[in-house]
Amino acid sequence: QVQLVESGGGLVQAGGSLRLSCAASGGTFTSYVMGWFRQTPGKERDFVAAIPWYGGNTRYADSVKGRFTISRDNAKNTVYLQMNSLKPEDTAVYYCAARTGGLSIFLYQYDYWGQGTQVTVSS
Repeated sequence: QVQLVESGGGLVQAGGSLRLSCAASGGTFTSYVMGWFRQTPGKERDFVAAIPWYGGNTRYADSVKGRFTISRDNAKNTVYLQMNSLKPEDTAVYYCAARTGGLSIFLYQYDYWGQGTQVTVSS
C-alpha cells in the first residue's frame, strides 16, 4: 500500500552537506510519523531522526544532534534529512520509514520502509 522512495544519497567529502529526500505514495501521508534510520554492513539499523505528522517536536540520535535536521512537507508527501558537517562515521545506507502510531525511535514499531540510499563520506 504505502511506498517510500529515498533519493539524494551519494559521495560527499567530510565536513560537507547532503540532503536526503523520501517521497511517499499510496497512503495518507499526513497521518504518518516519519523516521530515518541507517545501517552499516554487519550491524543493525540504528535510529537517526523522527518527526510527527504535524511537525513540531522532533527526535534525534545523540550522534547526529546539532548536525542533522529532519523536516517534512505534507503538501509534497515528502520527508527530508538535511545532513551537515558530515563525518566518515556517517557513512551508511539510509532508510526512510513510516508508522501510523506515535513518535518512535524503535525500528520494530515502523510499518513501512524504503529501499535505502547510500551515503558515503570521504575523509
